[in-house]
Amino acid sequence: MNQTRLSTLAIKVDIDYDINYDRLDQWSWGGRAGRACDALAPTGVGHYGAGMESVLVEQQDSVLVVTLNRPWARNAVDGPTAAELHRRFVEFDSNPELSVAVLTGADGTFCSGADLKAIAAGSGNRVHAVPPDEILGSQGPMGPTRLVLSKPTVAAVEGYAVAGGFELALWCDLRVMAADARLGVFCRRWGVPLVDGGTVRLARLIGESRALDLVLTGREVEAREALAIGLANRVAEPGRALNRATGLARELAALPQHCLRSDRRSLLEQSGRPLAEALARETELGLETMATGETMQGAGRFASGVGRHGTSAD
Repeated sequence: MNQTRLSTLAIKVDIDYDINYDRLDQWSWGGRAGRACDALAPTGVGHYGAGMESVLVEQQDSVLVVTLNRPWARNAVDGPTAAELHRRFVEFDSNPELSVAVLTGADGTFCSGADLKAIAAGSGNRVHAVPPDEILGSQGPMGPTRLVLSKPTVAAVEGYAVAGGFELALWCDLRVMAADARLGVFCRRWGVPLVDGGTVRLARLIGESRALDLVLTGREVEAREALAIGLANRVAEPGRALNRATGLARELAALPQHCLRSDRRSLLEQSGRPLAEALARETELGLETMATGETMQGAGRFASGVGRHGTSAD
């Protein structure tokens, strides 16, 4: 293939992907050429896709870093990738050596949503009706988004987290955004609905009025606004979101885990419950924590002078 034809094809492929994200950063000639080669091969295979794992995992002590690794598609998620994400987070939750997971994306993009090209090729994300009593724990269209984990997760967002990628970030407990990152329901303009918790979690996080603004308009949200309205929990320098997120994860992993997970569970379960029922559940979970001996151990450390004045309790 000569360079003129490759350049023409690269532009075509850019249009295919950029149709969803008209303000994504321009890629270098090498990246565009790589995507052009991908267009000649099956979905997920090509100059950049051949032999690459779509989900990478790295254990850093008790922190697990899960990386979406489909840079040729700006980390858009296809069916096999959704299944792998689901599997990895189920394994994380059952592994006693792991306390916190960080979800991020390779090459400066968190996730651009579902891979529409994979859907057209027959290897796209699964979307089907699930009864309410069966939906929790099942695989969501983007993978782990219907799991209710017992341990916290942190999203490290560089670049764009849009459409289904936005829903993945919302599924995480906390979000660390790079200062130049963007969030948004970009699928609004193409008639692609939110089917993976976006309308539910967004309203619960930032309130119905603000959620309606983002869902109805599909506008992008910059890091400064995201922090102000509660979408982002931390803002990092560009290129440093993963470093900041893993640092936050290590802080969480260093805390007494039974108490941390119990209080997290109470907070997540209280939504929609009557006040009396929520208070009773909080007490029930708190008593279970005390019964483990963790609270007494902590009280003993405090009495000996450890962890006072905001210092570490280690």
